[in-house]
Amino acid sequence: MQDKQTQIIDIFNAIAPKYDLANRAMSLGIDRAWRKEACRLAFLELKTRHNIVIADIACGSGDMITSWIHNAPKDAHIEQIYGYDPSEEMLKVAQEKLHNLDTNIELLKGEAKKLPFADQSIDILSISFGLRNVLEYKQALDEFVRVLKPNGIVVILEFFKPQNITLLQKCMSFYTTKILPFIGGIISSNLKAYQYLPQSMQNFVSANELEALMQERGIRTLLLKGYSANVATLYVGVK
Repeated sequence: MQDKQTQIIDIFNAIAPKYDLANRAMSLGIDRAWRKEACRLAFLELKTRHNIVIADIACGSGDMITSWIHNAPKDAHIEQIYGYDPSEEMLKVAQEKLHNLDTNIELLKGEAKKLPFADQSIDILSISFGLRNVLEYKQALDEFVRVLKPNGIVVILEFFKPQNITLLQKCMSFYTTKILPFIGGIISSNLKAYQYLPQSMQNFVSANELEALMQERGIRTLLLKGYSANVATLYVGVK
């Protein structure tokens, strides 16, 4: 399994330089709106407004970190944001993007199945479009719960395995499995990397299965919302 996990990490190392450009082209920028709503809801549900500590897991190029900073309420004080990712090249892109932001940000390299944070030390934990790339995702979920403070918020944005497929979802599935990999492959000059996207969706759990796994770990669902015919789903839960 570790060899396969290493291969996945290598894919992201390879596409890191053009990752943001490919994402904007493929999503037409709509992923920014998804992230914005995720952040808004998390802050709305968070009981504390002082000394907030955020951990963004599988942070990639830092898009979600940027969203946390730009969408924080005026009365919220973010003490620290951690970005955590196994791809060294993605972290380099994130460092370049984030270094001018007026927030205490620390980027760390590592896998989601073993987080470097103390028990009950994180107020908000997020992972956007990265959980399906963690082969030992159940172990990662255990880690999320371990590091979250009581009443801490977990935010997961993801492409889950489709359920109860409608005609519209079939059309969207054709777009994500045939069109998106072609666009991403052209922009990044790495078609193989973007062919991995639809494969990873089919091999992952559904949104409802993820919700059940979180409930088993003591996380209460606050929101489960699909976007673009449920191609992407936002899960927000509280410990």
